[in-house]
Parts: sequence; structure tokens; C-alpha cells
Amino acid sequence: MQHTLKNTVSIEGIGLHSGANVSLKLHPADTGHGIVFKHLPTDSLVPAKWTHVVDTRLCTVIGNDEGAIIGTIEHLMAALRACGVDNVMIDINASEVPILDGSSAPFVAAIDDVGLQVQSQPRRAIRILKEITYTEGDKEVTLSPSAIPTYSGQIDYANPLIGSQRYEMKFLNGNFKHDLADCRTFCLLKDVEMMQANGLALGGSLDNAVVVDDNGIVNKEGLRCHDEFIRHKLLDAIGDMSLCGGLLIGAYDSTRAGHDMNYKALKALMQDDSAWEIIDLFLDIQEADTQIYTPKARASGVSVSSF
Repeated sequence: MQHTLKNTVSIEGIGLHSGANVSLKLHPADTGHGIVFKHLPTDSLVPAKWTHVVDTRLCTVIGNDEGAIIGTIEHLMAALRACGVDNVMIDINASEVPILDGSSAPFVAAIDDVGLQVQSQPRRAIRILKEITYTEGDKEVTLSPSAIPTYSGQIDYANPLIGSQRYEMKFLNGNFKHDLADCRTFCLLKDVEMMQANGLALGGSLDNAVVVDDNGIVNKEGLRCHDEFIRHKLLDAIGDMSLCGGLLIGAYDSTRAGHDMNYKALKALMQDDSAWEIIDLFLDIQEADTQIYTPKARASGVSVSSF
């Protein structure tokens, strides 16, 4: 069934790229509302859907025709999806979601603090029906059918502190909260210096990112787990894939991918009407035994424009 928040959640922090102070308020919303941002500076709405993505170079950014843009949404989106929040109105007073500690953990904790309200309608899910692969050079994302939502990926960095890492997680039984939620965004020190020289990453610090240089991890506390880098990439992927408009039931696998590749693969999937279908979930697949998972298919002929 669908879920919303029991009460309003307030979150404040710094924007990673803008350095601006940001205030968020997550409000309960009715069934069928979906995840929608209200951009207070323009008093306009921006649905969190792939059709509203306007930039993916450094983070995932959504926008609308009124000129509202909201960036760095991926960590919040991953937390909402992992916590099972289907309907929420998000008031935001700036053009970037606060970075907090660079992971999804603070968002998960804030949602858990207020709890969820079960609603009267089944959840909307997008089930992948056939394999879609998007490739650019040595980068690749594959989306394929799977009864259990699964996220796997590999990264390869020349820096030996990061190196080659691979990880896989089944997106059920609270695995996201245990295995990915606290894994932070990361960057090379030389890239931070270059971005800040160009007016970017103005809010970046060792409090909200893992920074790596030629000598090791710059953060005094080190890593939260030895493969925090690839785990964070999958955290990002869950946030990006949630822009399909519901829980994505299928397998995600990537090689050297980031936000841009995630978006392009999702777009390729959603633009192929034969590659997916909408289904109703009367049980939460993230909690239910897959042996008793029996979703009810919606009527055929649903158009992509409904997303």
C-alpha cells in the first residue's frame, strides 16, 4: 500500500555547490500525489520525475517551465524510496537540497523519527520487462527484469585508494539502511580545488564528503566502510532510478557510471513502452517474502506521458 509521512519533517543544511543555507519541509500528502517539490522562490511545483531532469553533470537536477531548478536531489530521493514514502510535498527555499553529511543517513533518520502513515491505495511500481543497456565509451548501465529490486555496480579509478570496487545489494528487508545509507559522496582533492576555483562546490567540506588525495583519505575519521565509494555510487543510483515515478522492480547494473549515465539509461527504458509496465503493490516488496509477492497488473495502454 501507499505511504506518506505521519507529520511534517523539517531539515536544514548547506547546499554542496551553492554554499547557501537551505531549509526543507517534508509534508504529508494524499494518495497518488507522488514526490513533488515546491520551489518557494518561484512558488511553483517540480515533480520528482525523469521528465523534469534538466542537468546531470555534477548531480541530478530537476526543473520546470517557470524557471525553478532543484539540484542534488539524489540522496533525499534514495532515502524516500528506501523508507517507503510514496507521497510527500517538499517545500524548499533554495535551488539545491542540503548536502548534510554527504549521505542519505540524516534523511532516513528524520523520516524514521516521524514515521509513516499507511494509505488506502496500492503502491505504484514500474516493473522492467526486458533488458535495456545504455553505453557510452567504457561506461555502461543495464536495466533488466528481476523479481527482486537489485542494484550492483563497479567503479575503476586510477587513484589506488579508490581503485576497482564492485558491490551488489538486494533492495529489500531494510538493506539500504544497513548497507548504503551512511555512505558519503566522494571526490579527489584536485577536483575539489578546480571546482571551487570555478565557483562550484562552495559548500563542500570534510563534514560532507570523503576527500582523497595522492597520500590517502584526507578526512581524519577515514572511511565508514572499506568500499564506501562504490556503495555511495549505488546510493546515487537508487535516488536517480526513483525518478521513474515509483518503485523500480528490476535489476540495475553499472560500470563506471554516474548521474548522467543513470538518467540516460532510465530515459531509454521509459521511452520504450514495451520495456516496462505499471503494477499495483498490495504488499511492500521491500518487506514481503518474495514467495507471497503477488502484484496486481494495471490495465494495459498506459502512456509514458503519465509520468
